[in-house]
Amino acid sequence: MRSDSTPRAGDFDGRFPLSYNQEFLYGFDRGDDEGPFGPRFHIVHGWRLRGKVHVDTLQQALDDVVARHEALRTVVVRGDAEWYQRVRPPTRVRLDVREAAGTDADAQDLAAERLLTEVESGTIDAHELPLMKATLLRFDEESAVLVLIVHHTAADGWSVRRIIRDLAVRYAARRGCDVPEPPSALPYRDFVTWQRAYSESAEAQRARDFWRRKLAGARIISVPTDRPKSAGLRESTAVYRFTIERPLVSRAVDLAKALRSTPFMVLLGAFALMVQRTTGSTDVVVPTFSPGRDQERFQHTVGPFLNLLPLRAELAGCRDFREVVARVRATCLEAYSYDIPTVQILAEAPELMLPVMEDARAACVFQVFPFPFVLDGEKIGDLEYTEIRRRLDSQPVGSDVPNGALWTLNLDPAGDVVAGIQYNSNLYDESSVARMVDRFRQVLSEVVTAPDAPLDPRREP
Repeated sequence: MRSDSTPRAGDFDGRFPLSYNQEFLYGFDRGDDEGPFGPRFHIVHGWRLRGKVHVDTLQQALDDVVARHEALRTVVVRGDAEWYQRVRPPTRVRLDVREAAGTDADAQDLAAERLLTEVESGTIDAHELPLMKATLLRFDEESAVLVLIVHHTAADGWSVRRIIRDLAVRYAARRGCDVPEPPSALPYRDFVTWQRAYSESAEAQRARDFWRRKLAGARIISVPTDRPKSAGLRESTAVYRFTIERPLVSRAVDLAKALRSTPFMVLLGAFALMVQRTTGSTDVVVPTFSPGRDQERFQHTVGPFLNLLPLRAELAGCRDFREVVARVRATCLEAYSYDIPTVQILAEAPELMLPVMEDARAACVFQVFPFPFVLDGEKIGDLEYTEIRRRLDSQPVGSDVPNGALWTLNLDPAGDVVAGIQYNSNLYDESSVARMVDRFRQVLSEVVTAPDAPLDPRREP
């Protein structure tokens, strides 16, 4: 386990270096219009609210959250000699209040999803603080939807769930409700200081040694594009949404329990098998995201912590799907135990990303990402909060991904999987993405229905 000793930043003048996580992100910099500094590199979530919402109190609570979390009021300065971050004083959150009186109960869910799509199709300036905006849609005195958009340079999905809990607590406190104070939250700059000190440790060196051995000769998976990057089309990211039905998911979950694995490992095993059958290679390296928060003291910190981990599994010789999951499980547990910043992993495997650099190929990331702090019908003070997680409509414009496609699968409380693929529509047609989903669903159905059946690596799904 990593040392929990965190050096303090000392006399703080509002300026501090980038984290290694941010250095990886900003390797995709394409100016202020696209990429990590672009207005579409954001994260959007929404919640149904039950109870009367007092707009003035909501505004105050939003501002409280910005004061509490420095990352929401931090700008990245791209200097000629170095890049660094500078914390600014708190400023007022932009809150857009809309009225939709008379919307009947059956239409409210659709209105909520349309609002989320609208906000996600919109923009937020990476240089205009704070790096968060809010929209409140009120149906009546007791029913509303709250949508937050946060620039991805300031937060990840874990952070947004932390933000809404802090917001709910501050709103309740300002309403005079008896609620416990939220846990203390260290500023993101403390994480940066700790991370850079840890990178000099013997433990970090052992992790780098592991990745150098693990990824020797490896190549990341890449997906052929419908159009080459050299076509010069302006980058745009669309979202293709789909579901995986409950009976199929139930079998996957049961298999995971039987194999002492997680649903992610079973779903990843099916994805890796699909890649093997499509490419013919048994050496499969699938990138996924880890939370990057194994330090307990940073659990409540808002900031970009995500690490991209390349999960390498050799599937040669697997007789059945149980063996595939066993190998995927082993590689996942290894990778998690040596979780270090992506830039440090890539430094040990400089040829890993070569396939996605090709003109007619792009990256493909796969994640089944659980988050803590999710609000699901929880009452805090005089409001009840439920996160909106069932989004079923695809959309032509969404939050940017740097290169290729990002699969995100969510296990819904209803028992099915609600999923989305963010993909560069300048490179891919929706029909190509849909065909890939069909192949994945077919492989998953095959292997969780008969996990002991002999595998035929030559079989094309």
